[in-house]
Amino acid sequence: MKVALIMGSISDEEIVKKAAAVLKDFSVDYECRVISAHRSLGLVIDYVESMEEKKVDLIIAFAGKAAHLAGVLAGLSIKPVIGVPVQSSCLDGMDALLSTVQMPKGVPVATVAINGAENAAILAIEMLALSNPDLREKLRLYKEEMKQSVQEMNERVCL
Repeated sequence: MKVALIMGSISDEEIVKKAAAVLKDFSVDYECRVISAHRSLGLVIDYVESMEEKKVDLIIAFAGKAAHLAGVLAGLSIKPVIGVPVQSSCLDGMDALLSTVQMPKGVPVATVAINGAENAAILAIEMLALSNPDLREKLRLYKEEMKQSVQEMNERVCL
């Protein structure tokens, strides 16, 4: 099991680190790359062609502004792609969100919230868990811990 974390620019690195931390917590192998769909299309193509030998199972793509990286990767690959629109100074990430989510028929990109790196990682883990019982158990425990956390908050609330 391996996840590719691909960012369009090094400026996306702080968001990518959040996804990497979740994958580490679940002991899911990953690799990170900076590959721009606009400035280095040949590198995108080369990377997709190398995914089988690298044993990459799915991609999480991070991009801001004209965020076409996830769509380009989805168009070139048969692997699932999760898009993370990254907030930029221009339109608070709405441009990236719309660029990532508005895909043509036949080229799906599962898209999470703007800067939603943690949810992208959890979604990737859920996809990988379909064929991995150990990962399914880790997810079950994770969800139970979330439930316990909410119950503890409820017990502490005083109005």
